[in-house]
Amino acid sequence: MTISDTKRAPGEGRADVRGALDAAVAHLRSRQQPDGWWKGDLATNVTMDAEDMLLRHFLRIQKPDEVERSARWIRSQQREDGTWASFPGGPGDLNDTIEAWVALRLAGDAVEAPHMERAAAWVRANGGLESARVFTKIWMSLVGLWDWNDTPTVPPEIVFLPKWAPLNIYNWACWARQSIVPLSIVSANRPVRPVSFDAEPLRTHVTPPAATKALDRAFHLLDKVLKLYAKIPLNPLRRFAKRYAIEWILARQEADGGWGGIQPPMVYSTLALIQMGYGFDHPAVKAALKGLDGFFVEVPDGPEGPMRWLEACQSPVWDTGLALEALLEAGVDADDDSVLRAADWLLKEQVSAPGDWQVRRPDLPSAGWAFEFHNDVYPDVDDTAEMVIALRRVQHASPSKLRNALDRAVTWTVGMRSQDGGWAAFDADNTHELATKIPFSDFGNVIDPPSADVTAHVVEMLALEGLADSIECREGIEWLLRNQEPDGSWFGRWGANHFYGTGAVVPALVEAGISPDHRAVRAAVAWVEQHQNADGGWGEDLRSYTDKSWIGRGASTPSQTAWALLALLAADEHGEAVERGIAYLVETQRADGCWDEEFYTGTGFPGFFYIGYELYRLVFPIWALGRYAKRRGL
Repeated sequence: MTISDTKRAPGEGRADVRGALDAAVAHLRSRQQPDGWWKGDLATNVTMDAEDMLLRHFLRIQKPDEVERSARWIRSQQREDGTWASFPGGPGDLNDTIEAWVALRLAGDAVEAPHMERAAAWVRANGGLESARVFTKIWMSLVGLWDWNDTPTVPPEIVFLPKWAPLNIYNWACWARQSIVPLSIVSANRPVRPVSFDAEPLRTHVTPPAATKALDRAFHLLDKVLKLYAKIPLNPLRRFAKRYAIEWILARQEADGGWGGIQPPMVYSTLALIQMGYGFDHPAVKAALKGLDGFFVEVPDGPEGPMRWLEACQSPVWDTGLALEALLEAGVDADDDSVLRAADWLLKEQVSAPGDWQVRRPDLPSAGWAFEFHNDVYPDVDDTAEMVIALRRVQHASPSKLRNALDRAVTWTVGMRSQDGGWAAFDADNTHELATKIPFSDFGNVIDPPSADVTAHVVEMLALEGLADSIECREGIEWLLRNQEPDGSWFGRWGANHFYGTGAVVPALVEAGISPDHRAVRAAVAWVEQHQNADGGWGEDLRSYTDKSWIGRGASTPSQTAWALLALLAADEHGEAVERGIAYLVETQRADGCWDEEFYTGTGFPGFFYIGYELYRLVFPIWALGRYAKRRGL
């Protein structure tokens, strides 16, 4: 097939799945790094850039050229109504818009500039600064635009709570605890480095309604008590708590200078170190700032000049595992050079260090994989399951070395099962909901309970490893069947949304021995087919996490179409829905073998934080086309 310089016209090349697949594989190969890994950009929202600008102002390390490049990016993401959204096509977000407005004022944008006036007017109409989340108010407090007295706090003494106590730090999800511990120091010290402007244009001077539920009122009262406690002069317990918290933070600093491989703990831990007297010449601070600089993506040809934006995280291990599996699904030889280079790199990335997950599983040997280049403290179950699924198919030069790594990974993954039979991402039995009730916890998901997508990946891995009849796998299957939605789909915790969950669960169930005729599988198939778009693709808007009317509805995307097809193909469907879905992928493929995907299809925190994975638009269509081609003998 000759691929034109544009997308195929409708109806052209419907039968040429193999040509589309070969073009996609060629594109994927071109993205592989010499060392064997892949990494796509990981896009989120402008709060990453705004908070970086505020951090550099607070630390007095801002550079005019860097400020302007970040500001250009923020301006480029503003919509006509003056807002910034958490995801493309989504509604305006109050916190994103507040932080973007403040960052642009910091960059010198005039308060009376039309784009600034539109943003401020929208903020006031939607509750104002008074209605912002806690994290936004913390940033505003740091730069003198909000009063620390009106910001909920977590005391550093929380680090002393024993592991059995409510609200101990290990009852928070790993991403939350990594932020809360350093923020407890920052909020205790209450530092302020004022900006040269005020936030009056963002204020309504209307106090949000007081909490009405008894538990909410109790926590608000506790917050007042803690603020009074913080005023005790020469408090030795507080001094000791802050020192202990700093030791906890330093013990978890990664090789790249960051914490957990994600932006929030990196910036908050850096602030905490500075607050505790660590200078810019201290190795921990130097490494932290250097690591944060490595998260920037440079855009040399922006509409107003060079721009840069900050990734919230980087996903090379995840991307490489998915890319490896995509190549193998496409029929690439298991001893192909690209396959072997990817496998060797992944084997080097297997984690053997201890981590916080051992609080719940102290006797479990470390053997998982993390998401990022450097994150030995927090390997995750999802990455580990997918790495095993991919690597087990590789014809490695040292099969015993590979088998040993896989066996250890399977043991670790099985050991991370929660008591209810399912698997979560980073911890086992991280399900204590009290942490979600405190005033500080309005920024997203703060616990890590089992999810359908992670559990499905583990069940599929166990089945492929010949462990479908194990107690762990059978209980995982039962967990999945119990947690099927009434409409036949499954909720997607880490991907958008029911197409991701369903596209993970159906292949896992079938691989584990559940018949395609099983009522749960047939209900899932019916749901998928009922939600196919007129163009043959599938899509689900991220608003489905907060508004059920959006479930299964949205513009078609390559990755979500692939997930829907993976479910149908696993269920042994051969009908029109599959053919139209495959045709959608073939016809929308770009000339370079990849696909366009404007909308985000990854999820950080449902309802709060979303991710655009650059490689999802490529690897998952390859999976779907590869499985279809194999079935058709193409």
